[in-house]
Amino acid sequence: MTVAACILASSADTALRDVAGTPNVRRLVDLAWAGGALPVIVVSPDPQGAVALALAGTPSVLAAPAPDAGTAGQLARAMELACREVDATDAALLWPARMGWLDAETVTSLIEAHGAERDTLLRPAFRAAPGWPILLPVGRLPALHALSADLVPEEISEALAAALPSRTVDLGDPGIVHSIETAPADLPPFEGPPEPAADRHHEWGALVADGPDEAPEPPTARD
Repeated sequence: MTVAACILASSADTALRDVAGTPNVRRLVDLAWAGGALPVIVVSPDPQGAVALALAGTPSVLAAPAPDAGTAGQLARAMELACREVDATDAALLWPARMGWLDAETVTSLIEAHGAERDTLLRPAFRAAPGWPILLPVGRLPALHALSADLVPEEISEALAAALPSRTVDLGDPGIVHSIETAPADLPPFEGPPEPAADRHHEWGALVADGPDEAPEPPTARD
């Protein structure tokens, strides 16, 4: 079972914003990798090459946004790139880059839930409020392609949930619903799933797991 992370930044500023002392997009890649997502695709404008520099040495692929495509189209492009990178990819976490406070355990929990529900759209929730990233099986990609180009991320999530078999999974992670516009001090405490794993400690700005022992090749832009 292979689940990709598809991170979408609307601008280079969003990708490069400092979050807990690290460029946002690099932190997101580290979180995705620590949580078990593979491959990790980043779609972001990068007019000055600064995003590629921030991602150098990470297990990610940087892709330029598709021209004349709305948010749904950009996410679909990222999923298609993930499938090209790893043929066995069977689902993807669709992840707006502004959701930068997510915990790596949430990534792991969504991947584990996908193992039991391979054709189901999974939406994480915090205190019953659905958020991001959502997990979309590759077989459900046509539903993403069918969405209007003018939908914002929250509308995309609701439209997919209405069109597909879906389930909301409460994971107790405030980063699911609070964007990087929320100051760390204002975040609710991490609660974890209803049955959290033992001996886990969470601190905002700290990763649950380290990255790979050896740094992979730097990311390259895709046409």
